[in-house]
Amino acid sequence: MAFRTLDDLQVASKRVLVRADLNVPMKDGVVTDTVRIDRQAPTIRELAEKGAKVIVLSHFDRPKGKVVPSMSLKPVAAALAKELGKPVAFAEDCVGDIAQAAVAKLKDGDVLLLENTRFHKGEEDNDPAFAKQIAALGDIYVNDAFSAAHRAHATTEGVAHLLLNAAGRSMEMELTHLEKALGDPQRPVMAVIGGAKVSTKIALLENLVKRVETLVIGGAMANTFLAAEGIEVGKSLVERDHIETAQRVVHMANEAGAAILLPVDAVVAHEFKAHAKHRTAEVHHVHKDEMILDVGTKSISEFTRRLAVTKTLVWNGPFGAFETPPFDHGTVAAAKAVAAATRAGNLLSVAGGGDTVAALNHARVAEDFSYVSTAGGAFLEWLEGQELPGVAALQK
Repeated sequence: MAFRTLDDLQVASKRVLVRADLNVPMKDGVVTDTVRIDRQAPTIRELAEKGAKVIVLSHFDRPKGKVVPSMSLKPVAAALAKELGKPVAFAEDCVGDIAQAAVAKLKDGDVLLLENTRFHKGEEDNDPAFAKQIAALGDIYVNDAFSAAHRAHATTEGVAHLLLNAAGRSMEMELTHLEKALGDPQRPVMAVIGGAKVSTKIALLENLVKRVETLVIGGAMANTFLAAEGIEVGKSLVERDHIETAQRVVHMANEAGAAILLPVDAVVAHEFKAHAKHRTAEVHHVHKDEMILDVGTKSISEFTRRLAVTKTLVWNGPFGAFETPPFDHGTVAAAKAVAAATRAGNLLSVAGGGDTVAALNHARVAEDFSYVSTAGGAFLEWLEGQELPGVAALQK
């Protein structure tokens, strides 16, 4: 898709509305994780340095159209100021007299954070009147919140149609890597899809199986695929009501000429707890009183063999119960193999989803991937092939 970036804008002395995602973890009024702030800061900083009057918009939590003091963005202003290395003013509303007065005080290069947009019902309703109120505060609209781009809300979609718009640096980076990963990728392409349930990733599997050469199924959802092949997997988590779904995905893969890679061996235990007594067994030899909690070494060897001829990889979901040792081995080994191939310049690797980010951080390789998305729902919907309203609104 074609979209404007900050390079296409003349922003000096202009009021620039920046839709950021500052929905950060907070405890007792203090931000506890600044990852999202860190990713949004470059756009805000660049605009301020170019002499724009920067007005930052964001939602926080789910106040459902009402003012909820504990969901105020005011504490975030301090964290943002610390990251930017300059003051950030705060307005206790995002529209109306309070917001207008705060914007009027801005000098070139100043930064202002407006109050939680979801304090107004018009935000999530994408109410045109509310969008117009927001748009009246600025001359240019910049969307830097890919993580909220799957929502057609006033500040993520509505305002984009009312002002000259562009993607911020974080949005630009996300869209560029996603296009390289699945839009126009170097082939062969491999997708790694893990997690607990097939039922939550049906659309994802059905989209990817038509777009990749190899689809790797990991996590507990692999048990359902094994069961669909008639393999007994003991007391492992299996979605019996989605056996036919798994069979349909396999059929689609055969039709598309894609290979589906399932575990050939697994780490099994009688109980799911840290450092439980365990063994590695062929998937055909799982006892009735055992459960599969990770993939085995043969499965990882087959994964790395296929990885060696792969040029592009998309990853969502762990191979096993990585939060509970020793069932993290498969995920860590696979992540390190992908990181090594990426470092060597042989692979473009894009990963995303909450569990995936946590798993890559656990393996200490997140920084070695080409790109790791923190977008969650938007990343998943993009993998499913859905149009994201906040992205579509930026198209030239």
